[in-house]
Amino acid sequence: LIALIWIVTLVLSLLLSRASAPTKLLIIPIVLLALTITLILVLFPRAPEVPSPVKETQIVDTFFIGRYVLLSIVSVVFLAALFTLLPFHLLEPVYAKPVRAH
Repeated sequence: LIALIWIVTLVLSLLLSRASAPTKLLIIPIVLLALTITLILVLFPRAPEVPSPVKETQIVDTFFIGRYVLLSIVSVVFLAALFTLLPFHLLEPVYAKPVRAH
């Protein structure tokens, strides 16, 4: 489900990157929405509605801390890349036209 969300986000970002300048800015809320949904799906655990009466073998997640460290590193790299590339799209130079001499 998370992979599907990010694939749709990537496709929408690619489509909107070809659009005009005001429409390009829709990429940012789409990515933030996908990031929010991803964090909600990762951080909020799923629990059964009715607790099971049978004691099951508990599986311990040994990579719990590593996964969140990896998620934080990926998030920092993504934000750094976003803020590095943002000026190239929003602050494109406007060159002055040459003055004609009579």
